[in-house]
Amino acid sequence: MFKKVLIANRGEIAVRVVRACKELGITTVAVYSEVDRASLHVRVADEAYCIGPAPSNQSYLVMDKIIEVARKSKVDAIHPGYGFLSENAEFAELCAKNGIVFIGPNPQAIRIMGNKTTSRVAVAEINVPLVPGMKENLLDEKHCQEWSEKIGYPLMLKAAAGGGGKGMRKVDRPEELLDAFRATKSESIKSFNDDAIYMERYIESPRHIEIQVLGDKHGNMIHVGERECSIQRRHQKVLEEAPSPIMNEEMRKRMGEAAINAARTVNYDSAGTVEFIVSGESREFFFLEMNTRLQVEHPVTEMVTGIDLCKEMIRIAAGQKLTIKQEDVKMRGHAIECRISAEDPDNDFLPTPGKIIGLRIPGGLGIRDESGMYEGFEVPIYYDPLISKLVVWGSDREDAIARCRRALSEYIVKGIKTTIPFHARVMLNEHFIGGDFDTDFIDTKFNMEDAGRERPDEKVAIISAAIKAFRFDQQNTRMVMATKEDSGGLNPWKLSGRIRSFKNR
Repeated sequence: MFKKVLIANRGEIAVRVVRACKELGITTVAVYSEVDRASLHVRVADEAYCIGPAPSNQSYLVMDKIIEVARKSKVDAIHPGYGFLSENAEFAELCAKNGIVFIGPNPQAIRIMGNKTTSRVAVAEINVPLVPGMKENLLDEKHCQEWSEKIGYPLMLKAAAGGGGKGMRKVDRPEELLDAFRATKSESIKSFNDDAIYMERYIESPRHIEIQVLGDKHGNMIHVGERECSIQRRHQKVLEEAPSPIMNEEMRKRMGEAAINAARTVNYDSAGTVEFIVSGESREFFFLEMNTRLQVEHPVTEMVTGIDLCKEMIRIAAGQKLTIKQEDVKMRGHAIECRISAEDPDNDFLPTPGKIIGLRIPGGLGIRDESGMYEGFEVPIYYDPLISKLVVWGSDREDAIARCRRALSEYIVKGIKTTIPFHARVMLNEHFIGGDFDTDFIDTKFNMEDAGRERPDEKVAIISAAIKAFRFDQQNTRMVMATKEDSGGLNPWKLSGRIRSFKNR
C-alpha cells in the first residue's frame, strides 16, 4: 500500500479522498489555489501546497505544478478526484514518467474511453448496443447536413471530448441545425480545447442509467449495480439514486454484462462508470459513454452495497486484487443523493458565491453529508458551484424519500442561496415519487407541477412572524406579572426587534 498520496483536486471530492487515504493509513498531501487557502480539504490533509492563482488553468489544471509538488513532497501516488485532470491521459503518462502512480485506469483506457467517438468504435466491435449515429467526427456544415438526413429529427449534436453536460445540443428541426452545429463546436473548444463533434439520434423519453464497474490489474472485473441519473438540468445531473426505479434483475444482468464487456475492451483497471441511455417506452438501452474516474454520485452505490469505491480504487492502483467478487455484490435498501450547489433555484440557478455565515448539517440514521464547506467558508466563483452532497439511505425508495425530506428540512446554509429548496420540492413532486420521469423532468413535469404550488409571500411571512412574536411576548408577560408583584420597569413589548429576528431566521 502507498505511504503518501497527493490529491490533485479541491472541495468535497478532495475531502472524500483524504478520508479514504487516512483510513488506509496513508499520509495525505493537498494542493490549493490562492483563493482556496482556507478550504476544508486543505485543513484535513496532512500537508498542503499552494499551486497558483484562482483560475483553474493557472492552478489545478497545470500538470507541471502538481508534479513539482508531488516530487517535492515525495508522494507515491496522485489521486485526481473527478474533473480537472482526472480523465487526462497525458497527465497519467506524466505521472508514470516521474515514477508516480496515477490512481486511475491506464492511459490507453482513458484515451479511448475519454473520447465519445473512439469509445463508440471500441464498443461497437463487441456488439454493445449503440444509439444510432456516427462513429467519426463531423467535418463541416455540409457533412453535418448529410448526416442529419440519414439520422432524422430530433437529433443530438455532441462534443467528442465532452462531459459534465457540456457540448450537447438537441436539434428538433432542419432550420436549427447549422446554428446548433456552430454553437456546439464553439462550446466544445472553450470547454475541452477540442472542437470535434458528432451526431446521433435523440432517444425519446430518455432515462440516464449508469453501471459502476471495478477492474484490477489481475484481470478481475465486476459491476456494482446501477444508478438512476435522469434528474438533470441542462444535461447536468442534480440528483441520483440507487437502484433505478425501473430496473429489474434481468435488465440489471444484461446492462451489467454490457458494461463489463465495454470496460474489458480497454483492459480497464480502476473504478469507472459505463453510462447508458434507456428508452422510456421500450426499455431498450444504448451505450452512451464511459467515465474513467470516480463519479460525483458514487456514494449512492456505496450506501446500498457497503463497498467503499474510493478505497477499492486506491487498492487497485497499488496493485492489489479486488476484495470482492461478483457474487458478493448485493444491493440493500435505497439511496438518494442531492447535489447541494451554491445556486439560486428561483433565479435560473445562477451561481451565488459568498460567505457562509451559518450552517446546520442534518444527521441521524442513514444520513451522509459529503461536504467541502464549513461556517465562515467563502464559496469562490471560480469553480463548479457544488458545495456538498446530501446522501440518504432508506429500507426502500419510499423510506428514502421520506428521510430525504426530513434531512433537507434540517439542512440550513445561511449567507448564500443554495439548491436545498429545489431538492425539497422535488421530494414532494408526485411524478418523482411515482418514478415517472426522464431527463426532461425539470423542464416538464417538475416545473409544471411546481408552478401550480403557491409559495408564501415574504410580506405574509413577516406579518405571520410578527403575530407569533406578539403572542409569545404577551404570554411571557402574563407569566412574569403573575410571579412578580413589581415588574421593576419590565418592558416586554420589544416587538420591532422580534420582528427583525423572525425575518432573519
